[in-house]
Amino acid sequence: MHSGVIAWEFGRAGRRVAACLLVLIGAQLSVPQRASSQAPAERVRVPTSHANVHMGPSSTTEVLVLVPRGTVLTVLGRDNEWIQIGLTPDLRKSGMVMRWYKNEDRGWMHDSTVEVVKPAAPSGT
Repeated sequence: MHSGVIAWEFGRAGRRVAACLLVLIGAQLSVPQRASSQAPAERVRVPTSHANVHMGPSSTTEVLVLVPRGTVLTVLGRDNEWIQIGLTPDLRKSGMVMRWYKNEDRGWMHDSTVEVVKPAAPSGT
């Protein structure tokens, strides 16, 4: 009887360790990864007259700012067809602010509203 209690306790501790590992692995997988620290950040450009930047990866979330044509933005992450971009202080001047954002330093755009900016070719090639 005593050995069964010890086995049960060890099993419960093992389950806790396994649960913690799953949480850590899940957190690591949800962080956007870059292939190399040397690789330049992906950038996108607004090709239309303007594009909405939302609070979250959905068209039902609040629009923070309308970004004008030609604006180039840095990609921070992706969620299916949604792109997370960095909000810069310059957007307050060049974009049409729909909601005053104080603490937001990022927003979401649908990938159909932007085009990928190809990195410049290295000089000397």
